[in-house]
Amino acid sequence: MPHTTQLYQHVPETRWPIVYSPRYNITFMGLEKLHPFDAGKWGKVISFLKEEKLLSDGMLVEAREASDEDLLVVHTRRYLNELKLQPLSSASSGRPMACVSPSAVVLRCCDHHRDPPCHLPPELPCAEEGAEAPSDPNRRNHHGGGFHHCSSDRGGGFCAYADITLAIKFLFERVEGISRATIVDLDAHQGNGHERDFMGDKRVYIMDVYNRHIYPGDRFAKQAIRRKVELEWGTEDDEYLDKVERNLQKALQEHLPDVVVYNAGTDILEGDRLGGLSISPQGIVKRDELVFRVVRGRQVPILMVTSGGYQKRTARIIADSILNLYSVGLIGSESPSLSAQNSDTPLLPPEVP
Repeated sequence: MPHTTQLYQHVPETRWPIVYSPRYNITFMGLEKLHPFDAGKWGKVISFLKEEKLLSDGMLVEAREASDEDLLVVHTRRYLNELKLQPLSSASSGRPMACVSPSAVVLRCCDHHRDPPCHLPPELPCAEEGAEAPSDPNRRNHHGGGFHHCSSDRGGGFCAYADITLAIKFLFERVEGISRATIVDLDAHQGNGHERDFMGDKRVYIMDVYNRHIYPGDRFAKQAIRRKVELEWGTEDDEYLDKVERNLQKALQEHLPDVVVYNAGTDILEGDRLGGLSISPQGIVKRDELVFRVVRGRQVPILMVTSGGYQKRTARIIADSILNLYSVGLIGSESPSLSAQNSDTPLLPPEVP
C-alpha cells in the first residue's frame, strides 16, 4: 500500500505545466558564485519567460516539499541519515563543496528539486483521492531536477537526490496503466545514478548520449543502458542532432513507453569546460524540439528536467527553447495534441526538511 504523500495536488486550468520554486536557487553570502554550477539559473529562466510575457507567477506550479517517506521510495535510510549528518555536501558532489555553501543550504535547495511524475495521460486515472486526471495528453517542464548521478545509496556529481528514479517509481506504484518508462538522457555526462537504480529492470529503457571521455565513466552502470551513444570531444550540431534523432526513433520502436523522462542538460553547449562538446545555442533549441516532436508524435507524455549546464548563458538558452516549443505548438493550449494549460494532476517536486 503506497504511503500518504502531499506531492499530489489539484492544479487549476490557469496554470501551465511548469514546476518551479524560488527556493531552487542557492545563495550563501555570495560564495555560490565560486562554484562552476550556476545555482541561480532556474530563477533566471523564469525571469526571462516573464519578460517575454509567456507566463506570470500565477501560472506556475509551485514545488512542494518531500517527506522522508517520499524519499524512502528510492533512497536507503542510511543514505538519508548520512546526508543530514555531514557538515558539508561532499557526499553529493563527489568532491568537497565547502567553498560554496553548507550542506543545509544545498540540501534544502535540492529538496525542492525532487521531481516525482508531474503529469499523466488522460486515460490513466490518478490513484490519490481528490485528484483529477488531465483532459489531454501533456508535457510538463520541471525547471530543475535531473540529478542523474545520484542513486539509491550514493550521491555524486553535485547530485544529492535521485529525482529521476523517484519520478518513475512514483508512477509505477501509484498510477494504474503506467508500467513502462523510457529515460532519454541528453546531458553531456553519463547518467550513472538512474542506470544503477534500474539495473535489470526491464520496465525502464534507458537511452544515454554523452561524452565518453568525462565523468563519471561508470562501467558498471553502463550495463543498464539499452541504447548507448558515446560522443567524442568537440562533437558539433549536425553529427549530434543526427545521432539523437536516429537513436531516439529506434529507442521508441524497441520499447514504446507509457511515459518519457527527458534529461535536457545544457552542458553540451560549446565552451562548457565540464561537458567538452561543441553544440551551439541553436543546436540545443533544435534538440529539445526534436525530442518533443518525436515523443509527442507517438502520443507519449513527456517530463523534461533541466539538469546540468555550467555557463551563465544556459538560462537564456533554456528560456529560448521553451519559447520555441510554444511557438511551434508543442506546448500551449493551442496545440492540437496537448494542452499545457489544462493540467490537473501533477505529482509535485518536493523539498525535504
